[in-house]
Amino acid sequence: MSIKNFMLKAAGKDNFELDPRIGWDYILRQSWKYGWMMLRGFIFSISNSRISHSVFVGKHVKVIRKKYLTMGSKCKLYERVYIDALSEDGVVLGDGVILGRNTRIECTGGLAHIGKGVKIGSRSTFGNDCFFGAAGGIEIGEDVVAGQYIRFHAENHNYADLTMPIRLQGIMHKGIVIGNNCWIGTGAVFLDGAVIGEGCVVAANAVVTKKFPANSVIGGVPAKIIKMRDERTLGR
Repeated sequence: MSIKNFMLKAAGKDNFELDPRIGWDYILRQSWKYGWMMLRGFIFSISNSRISHSVFVGKHVKVIRKKYLTMGSKCKLYERVYIDALSEDGVVLGDGVILGRNTRIECTGGLAHIGKGVKIGSRSTFGNDCFFGAAGGIEIGEDVVAGQYIRFHAENHNYADLTMPIRLQGIMHKGIVIGNNCWIGTGAVFLDGAVIGEGCVVAANAVVTKKFPANSVIGGVPAKIIKMRDERTLGR
């Protein structure tokens, strides 16, 4: 096995074809970075048997209530990821899950009761600066590809009583569900009760508020079906 292939395998990129234009200086720089992430990950995993020893952890990662966190093999938490894992079901990250820089997972929004938690399926990846507000529960399938600044808000406020301040009317939780093999564009927002089936494509900056069937292409504010992935346009 070549040195390049060994380093790619260690980084969880088996059978990966490296662009021939990438030089050794860049490879060595990345190897140095991932080497330190592997070391931090091993140390990070020692106190929790539910965290694989082969995880990657960047600088300044912070986890609150780590005993509620489960991480599979080759997970990557990049710089300044913040996870407050206190919740009924905890935070469960499958094999190969990636959370980009500055991503935050907050499972419990208040002290009255703990939140539901987050489950992200294997090989799902999220770009930088994503936010998971998981009081009502967030379930994300496998092989989901998501860009930067994705936001999930699994909680909503009651507001029907005009005689009482909204802040005193309590909250509701329906949860958010994302199916397998979805592509989520940059800046998309998912509100409590949003559900998308397998194979959906969500346009950048869409605001998803309801349920959508498998293989939908959706976008807009609020989001609606634009077409189906087999190119059938609605109404034709």
